[in-house]
Amino acid sequence: MPTYKPYNYHQTTLIPVDLEKQLPPGTIEFAIHYLVDHEMDLIGLDSRYKNDYEGRPAYDPRILLKVVLLSYARGLVGSRQIERACRENITFMALSCGQCPDHSTIATFVSRMQEGIITIFRNILLVCEKEGLLGGTCFSLDGLKLPANASKGMGGTFAELNHKKEKLEEKIKNLIKKHQRSDGRDNKEEDRAKRNQERQIKRLKRRAEKIDKFLKESEPRYNHRGHEIKSNVTDNDSEKMFTSHGTIQGYNGQALVDDKFQVIVHAEAMGKGQDREHILPMIDGARENMKTIGYSEDYFKGKEFTADSNYHSTVNLQKCNVEGLDAYIPDVNFRKRDPRFKDQKRYKPVKKKRDHFKLEDFSYDEESDSYTCPNGAKLTLRARQAKINTKVYRRYGVAAGSCDACRYRKVCLKTPPSKRKYLEIDLGRPPEDLIEQMMAKIDTEKGRERYDRRLGIVEPVFANIRTQKRLDRFTLRGKLKVNIQWQLYCIIHNIEKIVNYGVRFA
Repeated sequence: MPTYKPYNYHQTTLIPVDLEKQLPPGTIEFAIHYLVDHEMDLIGLDSRYKNDYEGRPAYDPRILLKVVLLSYARGLVGSRQIERACRENITFMALSCGQCPDHSTIATFVSRMQEGIITIFRNILLVCEKEGLLGGTCFSLDGLKLPANASKGMGGTFAELNHKKEKLEEKIKNLIKKHQRSDGRDNKEEDRAKRNQERQIKRLKRRAEKIDKFLKESEPRYNHRGHEIKSNVTDNDSEKMFTSHGTIQGYNGQALVDDKFQVIVHAEAMGKGQDREHILPMIDGARENMKTIGYSEDYFKGKEFTADSNYHSTVNLQKCNVEGLDAYIPDVNFRKRDPRFKDQKRYKPVKKKRDHFKLEDFSYDEESDSYTCPNGAKLTLRARQAKINTKVYRRYGVAAGSCDACRYRKVCLKTPPSKRKYLEIDLGRPPEDLIEQMMAKIDTEKGRERYDRRLGIVEPVFANIRTQKRLDRFTLRGKLKVNIQWQLYCIIHNIEKIVNYGVRFA
């Protein structure tokens, strides 16, 4: 018969642990421990506590910040996961000095950091500068769209939300009637069904009341074109966004990255999926950050700047022009003009069937400056310079009613509801137009080479945050709180750069 070493689960074991030895130099936990204690200004966090003379002692914000930063570095996003780690993981025990804050304390701490988060971000940026991790010559901007802690089903225009509320109220009425019809019956199955109906009625009432309250207290939101965009009852700062992973209700985490060691010089979570206006707040925020750590007001003047085609807009290009940035921001069709991609099927022009009349089908009379359509109607000058999407057109049109009984309506008018035919003669863009200048700049060999560098600068940052740090969704609600969470992840990304490439932490 085999013999085994004896063991007893009821015995008491004393395990001696030196907490500081669990934080060896060269590790991310040691860097967090040192930076929070010696390099971070936490006055903004300390000022929140008003328990000098009364009330129970609070957890030190330094302890909480250390725990949160290490959790995000290890891919722990939820506050309950962080609480469990403080009870079970020896590294977390060492960093928290044996204290174990509960999940509500952790969640409250993170959501109320808006007064001190930007100061902490700049403190770490200053350490990066001291360690020689900032190149200061080339920057790249991009965004990471992540789901918010909000339901897509609780979103829509105000008309759509009102319709949802009415449907919920109708459903509640039907359930109440069904419940009343079954009141006289007395058996177990009927009792179970009635209890389920009661729970369902309460749940639907809460949803209807929530929508009704939102509609009374909020105002519709509109985009830059004046069209109403969909609001969200759960988190109205978030927006419905289109991503490569499908449509999400989320936020757009922006990061401006220095090319030398991929250090993030500014980070902000935006509630807009479109990037057409995001360069302005990002450059302004980064300038303030660099000014705080000792650089001049015109820090970005003459610096190289790259961003993808989502940022290609007049507003963004004007900002780059004002700041004196050497910007490379392509339009959506730049690959089709690139000779390197001429053999790729996705960039080849699609030949369409000749369904509608073209300009050559209309005869031009130079003396009267007018066109004549195939059916004989005259198109006279309506506008000498009509601006459409930054391009300038010369517009001609027929008189009202000329197309009503025309036999060529289907092959002449763009859409069936159109009432009359217009011709827009493309005059191109004005010479000073920034869009035209950027297109010409990107189409040069230097422009393509500079833009190709963008992929290796900014994309690895998002790969680290999303894949390695496991930030696949924001857990807080509201732009202020989501922005705190996004900046904390960017801070821990920069701390990792300090650990891997800094001299003092090697």
